[in-house]
Amino acid sequence: MAFPTERMRRVRGNAMLRDLVRETSLDAGDLVYPMFVVPGRSVSRPVGSMPGVCQLSVDRAVEEAKEVRDLGIPGIILFGIPPDKDAVGSGAYDPAGIIPQAVRAIREQVSGLLVITDVCLCEYTDHGHCGVLRGEEVDNDRTLELLAREAVAHARAGAHVVAPSDMMDGRVGAIRRALDAEGFESLPILAYAAKYASGFYGPFREAAESTPQFGDRRGYQMDPGNGDEALREVALDLEEGADIVMVKPALPYLDVVRRVKDRFPGVPLAAYNVSGEYAMLQAAIERGWIDGERVTIEILTSIRRAGADFILTYSAKEAARILARRGGRSA
Repeated sequence: MAFPTERMRRVRGNAMLRDLVRETSLDAGDLVYPMFVVPGRSVSRPVGSMPGVCQLSVDRAVEEAKEVRDLGIPGIILFGIPPDKDAVGSGAYDPAGIIPQAVRAIREQVSGLLVITDVCLCEYTDHGHCGVLRGEEVDNDRTLELLAREAVAHARAGAHVVAPSDMMDGRVGAIRRALDAEGFESLPILAYAAKYASGFYGPFREAAESTPQFGDRRGYQMDPGNGDEALREVALDLEEGADIVMVKPALPYLDVVRRVKDRFPGVPLAAYNVSGEYAMLQAAIERGWIDGERVTIEILTSIRRAGADFILTYSAKEAARILARRGGRSA
C-alpha cells in the first residue's frame, strides 16, 4: 500500500497510542550502576571529568548502593582502588582487599541489590596495565592465574557475578575452572567479550587511577576497525564458560551490539555506556547545548534498541529519576 492509504503518522499523533506500539522500552531495571571504591572512611571524592561520580570509601559506597536500589536499579558493578600498588597487582586478589571489603559490607547492609565485581589488574598494578609484565609486554598466561585468584576472592566475599575485563586470551576458562574448584560452580561470569581499545576510557582512568605508565592497551584490547573479530571473541568466551557477554564501549559500537545479538540470540548481552560517552553528555548538558533529560533517555534507548539486554552506565541514577518522573515511560 502507498499514500494516501498508508499513513504512518496515524499511530504517531496520539501519545497513548505511541506508548502502546513502542518497539523498544527502557526501564530502571535495565540498568547497572558502576561505583569506584577507595580506602578510608567518609570519603566521597568527586571525579573531575565525570560530574556526579565520586570515589567512595566502603561506608559511603554502602550509602550509595542503598540509593541505587531505592531508585529501582537492580545492580551495581564495583571497581577498586587499593591503598598500595605493585608490579603484580596483589591488591586485586587480597582476600581483605578493597573490593572484598565493599562486597561484604554491601551484601550485609543492602538487600535486594545485585553485586557485580570487575575482575582486572589495571587498578592494582603500579604500571597500569591489565596483567603482569614481561619486559614491556603483558604476559598473558602468567596473568591468568592472578585473575582467577581475584575472581575467587570476590566470590568468597559474596559477589553475585564476576566480570573479567582484562581481555587476556583464555581468562574466562581459567576463572571458570578456579571458581568450580572452589565450589562456586553456580556463580555467573559476565565477560567483557568485545572490549575495544577505545579513546572513550579517559575519564574512567582518572576515576580508577589506572592510566598505563607507558604504552597503551592495543595489544590486548580490540582494534576499533574490527567487527568480525568481535563475534570470534564472543564465541570463544562462551565456549570457555561465559554466561553473559558484553560489548564495550556502547555508542560507537552499536553495530557490534546488533551483530552479537543476531549471532547469539539466546545469550544475555550487556553493553557498557562508558565514561567518555558520559562525560561528553554531561559537558553538553552543562553548556545548555542539548536537552539533558531527553538525550539521556534517547541514548540509553538506542543501546537497548541495538540489542543490549541491559546497560552499564554512569547515567543510571539520573535515568531512573527521569523515568520515575515520567511514570516509567521512556519517551
